[in-house]
This record gives sequence, C-alpha cells and structure tokens, in this order.
Amino acid sequence: MFIFEIMSTATKTSHIGRKISRIRELRGMKQEDLAAELGISQQSVSSLEQSEHIEVEKLEKVAKVLGVSKEAIENFSEELAINFFNSFQDSSNGTFNNHCTFNPLDKLMESVEENKKLYERLLQAEKEKVAYLEKLIENK
Repeated sequence: MFIFEIMSTATKTSHIGRKISRIRELRGMKQEDLAAELGISQQSVSSLEQSEHIEVEKLEKVAKVLGVSKEAIENFSEELAINFFNSFQDSSNGTFNNHCTFNPLDKLMESVEENKKLYERLLQAEKEKVAYLEKLIENK
C-alpha cells in the first residue's frame, strides 16, 4: 500500500496536463479563456489538461498564453508554489498587487442575504402548499 502511494504521487507530479490546469487556475483563467487564446475549443483544453504528455510545440503555445515558460510548466510543483506565496514579502511599493480585491466580509454577507431570500421563497412555497391542501380538504 505504501509503495502504491509513492507511485501515485510520482505519477501525479509528472502529469503535464494537471500542471497546466493548476497554473491556469492560479492565473484565474477559465478553460474557455485559454481555449480562445489558443484558438481551440474548450473541450480540447479539457482533453489537453487530462493528457499526461503534450508535444513540445503545443506546450510552448500554452506556456506563452499562461505567461510562463515551458520549463515552468514542466517543473511546476504545488508545494513550491504554496511555499513561494506563503513566504513572499511585498516590498515593491504597489508594483505587485497580491492583496485581496474584494472584502471577504462583504462576500459573506452577500451569501447570507442570498440564503435568507432563498429561505423566504421556500417558506412561501410551503405556505402555498399548506393553503392548497387545506382548500382540498375543505372541498371534500
């Protein structure tokens, strides 16, 4: 069992499609956006991201669109990326924006309000069902 875990980890780290997918996600890019930039369909991007190996030419095109080098994709490691961002100190005085562009509390409150509205609609629907059923019982 332990050997299988090591082998599956090694397989995951060499899977070029997963690396492309993760870099795309870190860039905040959707499959549709990458597809448009590459001039291919979203389904082709999905297939590309499921591929363990990709031709060098295609990899170079993807790297260019993602704004990284081909080697950056080949050597990408989730752990290294997390360590980089966790240890990054912004001393550029505004030339690099790694700050949140929205207030998380505002997003949380929006979610609460949406849930409240949904609850109210469900409650109203239940009241209408009860009224309908009471009307059916009265008519018998």
